[in-house]
Amino acid sequence: MASGLSLTPRSRRVHVSLTQRSQRSVIFLFILTGLISGCLLRLIQLQLVQGDYNRQLVDKNRISMIPFPSDRGNILDRNGKLLAANRLARSVYLSPREESKAQWAETAAKLSRILNVPQAEIIAKLEEVGYHAPTPVRISRDLALPAFVALAESHGQFPGLEIRGESNRAYPNGDLAAHVLGYIHEATAEDLKQHPEYPMGMLVGQMGIERIANATLQGVWGGQLLEVNAAGKVVRSLGLKPSIAGEPTRLTLDLDLQKTAEKALAQRRGAVVVLDIKTGEVLALASGPSFDPNLFTRHISAAEWKQLQSKNDPFLNRALQGYPPGSTFKIVTTSAGIQSGKFTPDSTLATFAALNLGGHLFHEHGGGYGVIGFREALAYSSNTFFYQVGLAAGPEQISKWAHRLGIGTTDNMGLEGGTHGSVPTPAQKEKLYGEPWYGGDTVSMAIGQGLVQVTPLEMAVMVSVIANGGKRVKPHLLLSQTGTPQMQPEDTGLSPGTIAVIKSGLTAVVQEGTASQLNDGSIPLTAGKTGTAEVPGEPDNALFVGFGPVSNPRIAIAVVVENGGFGAVSAVPIAHELYKTYFKTHSKQ
Repeated sequence: MASGLSLTPRSRRVHVSLTQRSQRSVIFLFILTGLISGCLLRLIQLQLVQGDYNRQLVDKNRISMIPFPSDRGNILDRNGKLLAANRLARSVYLSPREESKAQWAETAAKLSRILNVPQAEIIAKLEEVGYHAPTPVRISRDLALPAFVALAESHGQFPGLEIRGESNRAYPNGDLAAHVLGYIHEATAEDLKQHPEYPMGMLVGQMGIERIANATLQGVWGGQLLEVNAAGKVVRSLGLKPSIAGEPTRLTLDLDLQKTAEKALAQRRGAVVVLDIKTGEVLALASGPSFDPNLFTRHISAAEWKQLQSKNDPFLNRALQGYPPGSTFKIVTTSAGIQSGKFTPDSTLATFAALNLGGHLFHEHGGGYGVIGFREALAYSSNTFFYQVGLAAGPEQISKWAHRLGIGTTDNMGLEGGTHGSVPTPAQKEKLYGEPWYGGDTVSMAIGQGLVQVTPLEMAVMVSVIANGGKRVKPHLLLSQTGTPQMQPEDTGLSPGTIAVIKSGLTAVVQEGTASQLNDGSIPLTAGKTGTAEVPGEPDNALFVGFGPVSNPRIAIAVVVENGGFGAVSAVPIAHELYKTYFKTHSKQ
């Protein structure tokens, strides 16, 4: 007989069943506990860890704002005269919820014909905010009077259309200083991505000072706050958030000088720069042809954009583009020749009708000027004199002193489309072009031709160094930058003797040389250098650099007129007008 307790088959089955149920209960309990724990952890994360962030998301979905644009800050010249301001204009808004997607397609087609805005662009703006958005979206700015009348007469045909009065940009002087001021436009998708705080339709600077000083000028948009429910319907108004106007920005530009520069340039292809030779303040910066930034305060049609692009590239800022400087570059060659130790300020050289270099003749202007020094060489603009100086000093020294005088080292002040001048050494030429350096490269360099490129802004800096006694100024456009540590002029290392002989030569150019029309008695005595630079297959470019008055230099001028011929014919008259404007108001200062 077996000892102990034994289970019957039926009891054993019952026991196994109870054990399995117990195990399943434990497993289910663990799963349930895990799920509850996960929910609790998630709740803690949402409420405590990410609470502020999620509350902001809820508020963003719950609260919408009908934006009210802020006034952009005015842009003023150095004397407080308006360059860019604001004016009241009409804008067209649409409420996306008022019609279905299909209905909006028809409405957009009708509005397109009235507003001269492509149908696809209207639809794109509606889709960007969504057809159930509770807040209106702007589809057109600066509504023209004929369009306003047409909308007023057919207002009932456009459910959800609203015309609002709001601030818009205005440039009272039209295309004056357009390359400096720039223009505004609605924020692009990239702008909105970089600045999530921008409302839809935010106006931002797209070029020039409007872009550079945008953070100061733009202000803060306000609006009407609305509470909406989950379906996007407006529940109630939560009040108004006032907009904050942008701060004014004062430039170094002198409006009178700028007007003179652009009137004298007369929309010809070229550029004019006027600098304060002590501070680096840009008193005028003109580029021709120009464009009217007022065009960008409204919608620009494809035809208008095409026309803008066809007018000799009006958006190109030629004050920041490189040109062969011609004989104006002889200022650099003189500096290199004397500072290299190869010559003294009193050195003389024989000049000829032509210089034979390797069987190739490099010609003089005429039959030669005999034995002359640097003063006469600058006054007569003797090529053969400077050929010899360039060969003796060498291209490395010429390049070195070009850089010290601001060529290739002058900042473009944040303006668009700028390049830097280039005065390459033999090593740089071989690296860039894969060609060796020839003697002809050196003589061409010495008179500002060949591979040499200088911007009008750099030309003005170059001649400022001579005018102020050897310091390279740092051009700037914001008056608040004047006198700051970053804008302090830098010593170039030019010796007093070098400066004196260059000054003497540039003064002789006005007294008895190619710029003698500046010595007509209408203005104080000035100094300068004309230049005529060859352009293959086209008329020569005309150039002039100068400063005045000689007795107490204050301003430097650089002028380039593309295909203008001789500098004395096309560039010097522009400088003359600038001097007359400046001295008219500063003669007693």
